[in-house]
Amino acid sequence: MIKTRTLVAVNVAFFFLANTANAAGTWTESRNDAMGGTGVASSRWSSAVLINPALLTSSQEGDNAGLIIPSLGVQMTDPDNLQDNIDDISNSAEDYLKYTDIPLRQLIRNPSLYRQLQNDAADLAGQLRDVKGEEVRAKAGGALAVSIPNGVLPFAFVAKVYGTARVTSDITQHDLDYLDGIANGTVIPNPNDLQNLTSKGFGRAAMVSDYGVAVAHKFDVGGVPVSVGVTPKLQYTSLYNYSTSVYQYKKDDFTDSRYRNSNTGFNIDAGLAADVGDSWTVGLSGQNLVSRDIDTKVVDGFKDTYQIRPLVTTGVAWHSDLLVLTTDVDLTETKNFKSEDNSQFAGIGAEITPLPWLAVRAGYRADMRSTESNVFTGGVGFAPLDLVHVDLMGLYGQDETWGAGVQVGMTF
Repeated sequence: MIKTRTLVAVNVAFFFLANTANAAGTWTESRNDAMGGTGVASSRWSSAVLINPALLTSSQEGDNAGLIIPSLGVQMTDPDNLQDNIDDISNSAEDYLKYTDIPLRQLIRNPSLYRQLQNDAADLAGQLRDVKGEEVRAKAGGALAVSIPNGVLPFAFVAKVYGTARVTSDITQHDLDYLDGIANGTVIPNPNDLQNLTSKGFGRAAMVSDYGVAVAHKFDVGGVPVSVGVTPKLQYTSLYNYSTSVYQYKKDDFTDSRYRNSNTGFNIDAGLAADVGDSWTVGLSGQNLVSRDIDTKVVDGFKDTYQIRPLVTTGVAWHSDLLVLTTDVDLTETKNFKSEDNSQFAGIGAEITPLPWLAVRAGYRADMRSTESNVFTGGVGFAPLDLVHVDLMGLYGQDETWGAGVQVGMTF
């Protein structure tokens, strides 16, 4: 029963990964995620198409092509330690519901069996109270990219997927009173308990797939190199609206087609980047500059709307051969379903490269709207022969939030 609420969040997160392709916005990139979710001014040219296409112009002489094959990340928040009680809750539900197949007359004639029924009802009521109002949130993303630098019009192809899932419970007072009454003997159990119990489980999920081509060009503005990049893209969105009795909640049903609504449209990303001196870069990126509202299917009388809105982020980076320091701040809010609160992130990060083939990273990301959990991030990068790049990241923060990511790439 309740067990499936957490499993659904995990299942949906990895469902996103399996279809693809922890991101603060609409991308996942392990190097930047390890640096507090930054990247607007500090991304490598080979991953710029994911974050700020203007940085495609930052390649060096001798760079011919860059691949991301792939980048994957996942994040989960379980603020109520729900997973610690999964087994007990599931067992209690099974122990109680098995009595619905036993005739009431037979239960009454067997005092020991009836007492066991009362004990199981009490256990289930107590554990339902413990999880009343809890929720599990998950985010996941992935990407594939091919970048071709040149001195005139560098370009890149990108396919990326990002999504969110949220599963909540609505444990009704009716169910608690009913189970309490059976436990204390004031209510006689009904063989049709599944019809009498009214608690619900709700799941909302959105998966957005982008397929685009980015181009960039560098200009000289008063002696300052300024780059502009754009990524027109096809955008495919799948929404899931799962609502059912918690006693019949099945994780495999979450992504069933009867709960899914899909939509295809056009969107565009854009970015600016300016190199101020030899060590400073200032950037500005705009993701999803075309606003779109997409409705879910109506399920159990409920409909939600997923909001795609422009996400504008500014960033500053200081860099040398040994050290990178960077910060990003969202100038607009991150919107999801209308039933959810908005977020707005700020992040800081650092990267030190003690050896040519080794990088160590750390950062911090905060939600200025206090909707998402604030997290500490970290990771390492390996680049043997400066040909293969393997980046690993992890995060941990408030409300039992954790996440991980991996990225494999090549540069030629």
